[in-house]
Amino acid sequence: MKAAVCFEPGTPLEIREVIVDTPGPREVLIRTVATGVCRSDLHFVDGSYPHPLPFIPGHEAAGIVEAVGDGVTMVKVGDAVVTCLSAFCGHCEFCVTGQMALCMGGDTRRSPDQPPRLRLGDGPVHQMLNLSAYAEMMLVHEHACVAINPEMPLDRACVIGCAVTTGAGAVFNAANLVPGETVAVVGCGGVGLAAINAAKIAGAGRIIAIDPVPEKRALAHKLGATDMVDSGLESAAADVIEMTRGGVHHAIEAVGRPVSGAMAVKVLRRGGTATILGMMPLAEKVSLGAMELLQGKKLQGALMGNNRFPVEIPRLVDFYMRGLLDLDTIIAERMPLARINDAFDALRVGDSARSVITYD
Repeated sequence: MKAAVCFEPGTPLEIREVIVDTPGPREVLIRTVATGVCRSDLHFVDGSYPHPLPFIPGHEAAGIVEAVGDGVTMVKVGDAVVTCLSAFCGHCEFCVTGQMALCMGGDTRRSPDQPPRLRLGDGPVHQMLNLSAYAEMMLVHEHACVAINPEMPLDRACVIGCAVTTGAGAVFNAANLVPGETVAVVGCGGVGLAAINAAKIAGAGRIIAIDPVPEKRALAHKLGATDMVDSGLESAAADVIEMTRGGVHHAIEAVGRPVSGAMAVKVLRRGGTATILGMMPLAEKVSLGAMELLQGKKLQGALMGNNRFPVEIPRLVDFYMRGLLDLDTIIAERMPLARINDAFDALRVGDSARSVITYD
């Protein structure tokens, strides 16, 4: 199969022929139909987050099940599926207490004494986040994918696997938004736009999109934002506080930069909660000051939107099929695997929403 391989951080990915193994017990072989291009992939490709080399990035995908190994019960051959990096073991403390997104998923990977799932020549190719989705095929544990409505277009479904699950989960799971409450979303890429759309579905009273790019603010408005603020303005935080008469109930950071995390904290009202979604540089911190703590403000992370994806992804698909979730606006461009480096270059500039890689 063809796959985009990272041999050295900071260098272009190379399209290579990679050998994929046959499914072992509880493994699923998926023919990839579409893969979203996520900023999280960029962190690994550029070396901000370390990863064994060589590896195939990509973690936001949809496809068709081609084969299954022994003991697979969650999907069958021919199923349309969405993959998710929140592969779960099902029996650890996090899983049994409903925090599946925090599971380390050790049982969902092959052990070192087993043959690798992916090979290049005689050597292994490391699998990123249990998936490695910039490839024509994926070999994953059954707990890393979920069957969906077969009528769902897979070039839209793929972005549900990360961007929408994360952004919508921040609203539905982490924030527990009450209808009528105010929400500010800092950063209007794929995750931020999904959070805005979810806030509209959840009945937020006012949804404020904060981003420096006019085109992305326009997309946010189309997806449900009631107000748009240029984050490049010195008065941005003060403008949000003024228009909401004291700040927002919920601020969602969807960029992964310290300045955007600080913005999310600044625009909170007394008792408000900031939810950080973006992958920030590992050495960076976001914090609350002493007075902010006295004001009852709260700061939290929400890994992958605190998702329980086997239940939530089919529901998000249903939202799309019913016309509630607007995935068409979130997707900026579709391109072949050969243009994966162009997609990453666009992501580095940060002017577009979500690009999608499609396969013949």
